[in-house]
Amino acid sequence: MVERRIDPITFAVIKSGLDTIVDDMAYAVMRTARSPIVRDVLDYSVTMCDRQGRILSQAKTVALHLGAVPDAMEVVIKRFAGNLHPGDVVVLNDPYDGGMHLPDIFMFKPIFHGGELQGFSVVVAHHCDVGGRVPGSNASDSTEIFQEGIRIAPMKLYDRGAPNETLFTIIEKNVRLPELVIGDIEAQYATCNIGEREFVKLVERYGAEELNRYFDELIDYGEALTRAAIAAWPDGDYDFTDYIDGDGFSPEPIPIKCRVSVRGNHLYVDFEGSSPQVRGAINSTLSFTKSSTYLTVRCALDSEVPNNAGVYRCITVTAPEGSILNPLMPAPVAARALTGYRVVDTVMGALAQIAPRKVMAAGEGGNTVVVLGGYHKGSREPFVLVDMINGAWGGRFNQDGIEGVTNPSQNMSNLPIETLEARYPVLMEEYALREDSCGPGEYRGGLGLVRQYRLLADEAVLQVRSDRYVNPPYGLFGGGPAALSRNVLMTADGVAEELDSKITRNIRAGTVIRHEQAGGGGYGDPRLRPISRIRADLDEGKISRAYAERHYGVVFAGEMIDEAATEARRAAAGGA
Repeated sequence: MVERRIDPITFAVIKSGLDTIVDDMAYAVMRTARSPIVRDVLDYSVTMCDRQGRILSQAKTVALHLGAVPDAMEVVIKRFAGNLHPGDVVVLNDPYDGGMHLPDIFMFKPIFHGGELQGFSVVVAHHCDVGGRVPGSNASDSTEIFQEGIRIAPMKLYDRGAPNETLFTIIEKNVRLPELVIGDIEAQYATCNIGEREFVKLVERYGAEELNRYFDELIDYGEALTRAAIAAWPDGDYDFTDYIDGDGFSPEPIPIKCRVSVRGNHLYVDFEGSSPQVRGAINSTLSFTKSSTYLTVRCALDSEVPNNAGVYRCITVTAPEGSILNPLMPAPVAARALTGYRVVDTVMGALAQIAPRKVMAAGEGGNTVVVLGGYHKGSREPFVLVDMINGAWGGRFNQDGIEGVTNPSQNMSNLPIETLEARYPVLMEEYALREDSCGPGEYRGGLGLVRQYRLLADEAVLQVRSDRYVNPPYGLFGGGPAALSRNVLMTADGVAEELDSKITRNIRAGTVIRHEQAGGGGYGDPRLRPISRIRADLDEGKISRAYAERHYGVVFAGEMIDEAATEARRAAAGGA
């Protein structure tokens, strides 16, 4: 008889304890952060790692961040081997030294008990500005990393509890909104302290060695569930290609190509054939490419699989060096999130061939970023609005896509209009769902959003990072693509101009910027969509009569749907 290594009740209590710690940390960031992009948009992540730097648990925050933590953690452990002490805090943001892009500042607090390292408390936050050539430090038209802001190599922000005043001063002098940036760093620090405090309680309750035995089991459990899921998938190679609509300099479509290979209980994801690195700032570090891949595979797993390092053991991700998914210095990466979204869509397209009931059609293409930076009238105080527009999911097996929500890779929120107008010299003239933007299908995609801004300041720098302008979000299994996105600028004297998907330009008071977001792709044959659902979409203003006639074969008798004629038309067209 094999002796049990662990007690299952204790195992469940420790697992739940870790989940509670990271959830408490997530709420702490939200309650203490200073800038709207962290506090209201929720562009941050938290996790707890063991003494080896392995992820134990992660909060339901920005999933795109967390798969990059292992690479960053590896850099920190190697850099500070034998030189970590109680009270230390390490920060970094350099994409070529553990980071993702410069606005995302990683913070690691080593946790000690009994003089020994026991774990790490980790918080990643997107800061509203880290300097560089444009407000918000997130422009897609930078051409090298040196233009994008202050680069922080892995270094101690606190050394045995003493703040590194030199580093604090360097950060303060190189950002446009030092009060908000330093305030958000302090929120990260306070949250790391909460994680440390609660983690130490676990150590004191169970003892360090016993607790680490359970940590090993927890990570092994995540691996075992993931391997069991992959083993149930058919062995083989599954290819998919999606595209980004240019880099802001060239309109040529940029291919993101992946091959997902199932080999027994292991998954290999290779991006050979993807575009070489590009001139614009949409290149993605390999750590971010890995993160985007991990989270997509995780979406195809059952909900009971824990979000820990065990999942990552089962997935090998490779991308050619010098490609858009693994660039070489000094390639710019500020707008790399857009490429991460396309990685998600590409891997999702491949997984649709493996587990069709676990995935969805392409969503809106990832959030659109509209940045307005300038100075308030009178006070000349700087402002930087970073508005991330979260839109729509694609259709799913047995479910329509939903709208007005975060991209599934993010867990973020749309900035409330009340907060936006109270803090920035901007009037929001429209915030609505976009009629007819959904991809048709038995289960339609969600609708994209419309946001229309009017600048009230004398002047500002406008940046727009959007996509799905030429290549629409794809549908699956007969579902149709969604509508393309659209950007329009109207000057104060009424002159309208259609903008490209990625631009930076100076604008003046009274200028209106309108973004019409793509919707989500459809899932399944549109001719199979029940008439009752089509009628509901018409009644709610989500689709027009013309859309219903074109995509669903609807026949109208006056204002009403002629159900018999509609079914006959569908049957003649080959519908069931």
